[in-house]
Amino acid sequence: MIDADAVRAANRAFYEAFEARDLDAMSEVWHHDEAVACTHPGWKTLHGWGAVAGSWFALFGGPQHLQFVLTDERVHLAGDVAWVTVDENLIGEGVGPGGTVAAVNVFRRIDGRWRMVLHHGSPLVPNAPG
Repeated sequence: MIDADAVRAANRAFYEAFEARDLDAMSEVWHHDEAVACTHPGWKTLHGWGAVAGSWFALFGGPQHLQFVLTDERVHLAGDVAWVTVDENLIGEGVGPGGTVAAVNVFRRIDGRWRMVLHHGSPLVPNAPG
């Protein structure tokens, strides 16, 4: 349970950094190497810390301010790798009535800390099955 709690805390830190538009905090969440990847909804997959960091710089500099209400968060562990599946219910400027993104966040335990190595967000289609 200790590892699951630590992964939940790392996942929470990711969303707190996102909501605060805090590049330093976002940098602390992620592992910095060429193996990391990030797929923002509607974007092609970005590979490597440089591209991923650039995407956060662009998003945080834009006009859209998002807040997340996270639901159906599930943590899965396999040794030094963990993944979190979660629904990101979005509220904020520029999202109209809101929307939901199904996300998968993958973490790796590196030097005793859970660091994000993959974020994938996919918008849900209203009234889709499942």
